[in-house]
Amino acid sequence: MSTLSKRKRIFLVIIVCITGIFQTGCAFKDINKRAFVAGIGIDPGEDDDEKYKVTLKIAIPIGSLKQAKGPTYSYLSYEGETIGESIRMLETHIDKTLEFGHAKILVINEKLLSDDLGQFMDYFTRRGDLQLIAWVAAGRPSAEQVLKTEPETESPASVALFNFFDDSGTESPYITTTFLFQFRRDFFAIGLDSVLPLVEASENGKELIINNSLVVKDKQDPLELTPVETKDYNSLASGMVGFSYKVKHGDLTLLLNIDTVKMNYKIITEQGSPPRVDMNVKMIGIIGESSTDLAFKNLKKYNEYASKAMEKKVVKLLTILQENELDPFGFGLRYRATRLSNKNTISKWNSMYPNLEFDVTVDVELKSTGAIE
Repeated sequence: MSTLSKRKRIFLVIIVCITGIFQTGCAFKDINKRAFVAGIGIDPGEDDDEKYKVTLKIAIPIGSLKQAKGPTYSYLSYEGETIGESIRMLETHIDKTLEFGHAKILVINEKLLSDDLGQFMDYFTRRGDLQLIAWVAAGRPSAEQVLKTEPETESPASVALFNFFDDSGTESPYITTTFLFQFRRDFFAIGLDSVLPLVEASENGKELIINNSLVVKDKQDPLELTPVETKDYNSLASGMVGFSYKVKHGDLTLLLNIDTVKMNYKIITEQGSPPRVDMNVKMIGIIGESSTDLAFKNLKKYNEYASKAMEKKVVKLLTILQENELDPFGFGLRYRATRLSNKNTISKWNSMYPNLEFDVTVDVELKSTGAIE
């Protein structure tokens, strides 16, 4: 038995030695040989022969947060006919491998949004190392300047842009959040238009402002929504809360703090009557500020004032979008989904939408006057 056991041990040693010969080294490069891309910016090429200018925001590793006095980033830019070509050339501008797995923001110059977006959107969705949950935003005056803006409140080893969109920093109904997969899906969907947040960089490079948005449609100039219109869209489309609405009725001015918004609608196409959208909106909140003293017994009257004022705001927003032939709420998509599909469905909706009527009913429920009597 001892001889057999000895032979087994020798055989195992030989097997281990043979398999060790065929073992390779580490399958991945060391972390100190990688450059982590935090953000990507796309601008029109400054050279007439080049179509795109690609800017990468690269994080510089630091040994300790205590050693960093501020944000530490490096920037690489290159102009090329395609985005893929530009990124390949940027790989020759740095001694490390570009790692896109941590890129969480894609900033597109607003001037490019009126062009054919399919080409470079196709590139980013094809890259397996780029997250489809990366945020997409429009940049002004340029995507490069937006990426290079480093607010004084930006902490070391962090990107201020991330805090606007990931709900871990500021939370505002004026900020629209759009993911890469969502932008591509909405862009190619028939009957639904994309909405992107507009990021504006200050001239001194110390401040980022995000309170406007752009409604994007293929090969059409985007429509810029004002901060109030952006807030109204976010509250209706996404149910975003934590915002205020100003309501005026005669000499009375109320500022409503809304904490719940629910919206539903139906597209009505009945014979003998014009097509319309029946929309019902439910809002719940309190009165945060008023120009005069309020009484709780008059709360029902304040609800009526607020409901009528909010109906006008919603109809105004829907009319602006309709006049510009834009549909970020997806009325066309709902129409296609709830009707028997045929070859004339899309053309019928396109001819119907400009004449669509909006019957909006807003029910505002104020829980209190916001004051102690």
